[in-house]
Amino acid sequence: MTVQPRHRPRRQFPEAKRLIVPCDWDVCMHCGQPLRPRRPWHTKKTVQTLKGPVFVAAKSKECVNPACLHFGQHYYASRVLMLSLPYSTYGLDVLAFIGWQHEHEQQQLVEIQCELNRRGVLVNERNVGKLYRQFLALLGGLTERKQERLAAAAQEYGGLVWAVDALQPEGHGPLLYVLYEALGETPVGAIQLDHPTAEALVTWLRPYQALAFPVLATLSDGEEAIMSALRTCWPTARPQRCQAHFLSNLAEPVVEVDTSLREWMRADLGGLPAVPEEAAALKVADTEPPEEAPPLCLHPGTLS
Repeated sequence: MTVQPRHRPRRQFPEAKRLIVPCDWDVCMHCGQPLRPRRPWHTKKTVQTLKGPVFVAAKSKECVNPACLHFGQHYYASRVLMLSLPYSTYGLDVLAFIGWQHEHEQQQLVEIQCELNRRGVLVNERNVGKLYRQFLALLGGLTERKQERLAAAAQEYGGLVWAVDALQPEGHGPLLYVLYEALGETPVGAIQLDHPTAEALVTWLRPYQALAFPVLATLSDGEEAIMSALRTCWPTARPQRCQAHFLSNLAEPVVEVDTSLREWMRADLGGLPAVPEEAAALKVADTEPPEEAPPLCLHPGTLS
């Protein structure tokens, strides 16, 4: 029987991928002037996901316009919330996997723990239960504490920015849609949908639309159903696309062309002879006899 340590061991992931998350805002939403990046990182942590550990670092920006009423205001890289909850070192895909396995596959927590361990996620049974409760709290939507955080963000920034994103942990099955307030970095609610439509998302967002907070903008990854639902619920809010998704979409055709170019160059130029200087050097190296090893000198008395 393996004896488990009484305290959680310090986990190291030297091979974890690095992910730098930028702030989604380039200009202050109040004065329109460019924001300046801040030097310190506001988030640095290693997150365990179903696809492997990821080291996440995020930087914020600030308004440097002295004439702005929100001069010195910090704007954070809120997209970190789509990877994991605040202060959590497990990905949202892990939470969604635990919720699906427990509720739909009728698996016990210890069975889910064994499956996660098999997939490379280091977690014990107690933490699986904790993550499942976090998943239920996320699906539960608004709470008094969340409303207090929303009110504080609205007072500090002059309004809210609603953001919606979706993830599919297993690559199939229902999507988990997550709603969070970007400026205050507050995860607010989530819903699982088998066949997501704009109408279903609008029905889910109606209670949040009824909140008495001004909405400055909305943020999404560009999915048509999400954008349509956000326009329906907050028609006067300025729509904004996530920079990470936008740049990724721009890079996709470039990557395809670059891959085709590399394949063509490998097929067309791969049979060319080597560079003359390099070929000559290799030929000389092959014809020269190997250096003789120096004679073995033994100290007197070593032989008996």
